[in-house]
Amino acid sequence: MKKALLIFGLLVSSLSFAQQEVKLDIADALVIRSLEFSYESYISAENSFGISALFNLAKQDVEFRYNEDTMITPYFRHYFTSEAQWNFFGEGFLGINSGKAEIEVNGNTQLQKYTDGALGVAIGTKYISDSGLVIDVYAGVGRNLFGTDSPILVPRAGVNVGWRF
Repeated sequence: MKKALLIFGLLVSSLSFAQQEVKLDIADALVIRSLEFSYESYISAENSFGISALFNLAKQDVEFRYNEDTMITPYFRHYFTSEAQWNFFGEGFLGINSGKAEIEVNGNTQLQKYTDGALGVAIGTKYISDSGLVIDVYAGVGRNLFGTDSPILVPRAGVNVGWRF
């Protein structure tokens, strides 16, 4: 028990000295009816790591929606500019996604549940105001690696609005 408390205390104290951000993807919420929350912590002025959680609220029969019902995406970002209010970044991510894919069985189309992991890249830009407002815009694509019934490509796009603390 003491070891667990010590590890938890070290983790919390190491994160408390870094700049951190919490964000909501407003483009997904307004256009596609899904919620994506993100947390990002800076390792240095040029590098950060984060995690996003996507929850698709649109029904399966909607014409335009993500294939994924849920997706947890740990990511690493490298910022090519770090001294300006607008910063350009590249991102590598691993998206653990699940949903329902259409498959053909005996001439009939059926929905089958899947869970897969996608490896991908994205690029984007981030605005950081002096008061802590953060806006980032990014786009990228990943490829599912393990499943045979899952979609081949996984999109990663968004317009996040959040707060740096």
